[in-house]
Amino acid sequence: MTTSLTTTLDTRKQNAHLTFKHNRHSGRHGWLRLTPAYSVPLVSNILDDHKYAAKVLDPFSGTGTTALCAAYMGLRGTGLEINPFLVWFSSVKFRQFSPATIENARSLGAVIAVASSSGGAPAVDPPPIHNIERWWNDEDLRFLCRLKACILDTSEEGCDERDLLLVAFCRVVITLSNAAFNHQSMSFKDTNKSPTLFELQRDNADIFRKELSLVLNGAADNPRIEPTVVTGDARQPSRFLHDKFDMLITSPPYPNRMSYIRELRPYMYWLGFLTNGRDASEYDWQAIGGTWGAATSRLAAWEPSGKAFTPTTLKKSLTGISDPKNDNGKLLANYVAKYFEDMWSHISDISAILNRDSEVHYIVGNSTFYATLLPVEEIFKAMLQEVGWALIRHAGLTVEEFLDLL
Repeated sequence: MTTSLTTTLDTRKQNAHLTFKHNRHSGRHGWLRLTPAYSVPLVSNILDDHKYAAKVLDPFSGTGTTALCAAYMGLRGTGLEINPFLVWFSSVKFRQFSPATIENARSLGAVIAVASSSGGAPAVDPPPIHNIERWWNDEDLRFLCRLKACILDTSEEGCDERDLLLVAFCRVVITLSNAAFNHQSMSFKDTNKSPTLFELQRDNADIFRKELSLVLNGAADNPRIEPTVVTGDARQPSRFLHDKFDMLITSPPYPNRMSYIRELRPYMYWLGFLTNGRDASEYDWQAIGGTWGAATSRLAAWEPSGKAFTPTTLKKSLTGISDPKNDNGKLLANYVAKYFEDMWSHISDISAILNRDSEVHYIVGNSTFYATLLPVEEIFKAMLQEVGWALIRHAGLTVEEFLDLL
């Protein structure tokens, strides 16, 4: 088996075609923005040279880019994902929809747009998001509560039409919010600007119509084969996947303390996957690289098992990060050590579900803590070679360089 640590970005120029910026205009791939996601061309370029790979796996599936790319090429794509919202979202994104289903959803959407515009329409309770007023102003929040109630009242639970309407609802949730994507992770727009004299009030119902139209246009473009998403922990993929795969293409969470729960929490709260901050912390603790909420305090008490392979490059970085002169250095060293112990569990187990002549591609990026470089590509290289993989090539890119492209 062979492996490639893949980061094919030329840092001397912009490479937006390899980031989520490209996906925004790529049908189903543009349904949900997740800042760290890689692009369709990055996956497609790998698969173009490996069309013999009948079964393609992404054990850190996220929004399902890899599996869906494979399916459009006629390959069997499978994703493994621990986040329940992303499992639901991918299951919708992966489906083959009939023209009748799309037209039914379009007709229902027209009715919902009109009904939700009425201030007297039924409404659900707003989700229990902390400081919800930071996310939406009062008028937009009331509209979203009416819009969700109309979707639930007008469509049947579990049907394709409702799921497509809910994907459009997720897009409206973020479009009407104060969320900004001009930083490494989701932040908030500046809401202190004075309104202009002739500022027009936006038509929220029309925003829903437009978002639904975008979703349905993507839904009309069915993959040649319907991909699969499986709920499971990437630390032990063989527990959840019982097939053998020819190709692995994935981008594990970067060790940069970016929390996927933090990025996804508006959708997860609105759709009921989260009901309190405690559960958010628990989900993030279960994910590799998560530090949201109480997960940070748990990191402070975390101790290494002593069973993981620790390359020399990692030991050197941990020593630099944990230097006593660094505020929170011990905590961040624990974070990095736990991240790579989890990744060692993954790498040690992944061969069990790969064919003998399979090839894997890990798209990774390195980080810096207190001016100490964490050379992720070198650490991955050492761990992959430790389990007996032959390395084809590797290339490194800092997280900061990658995020400059977003």
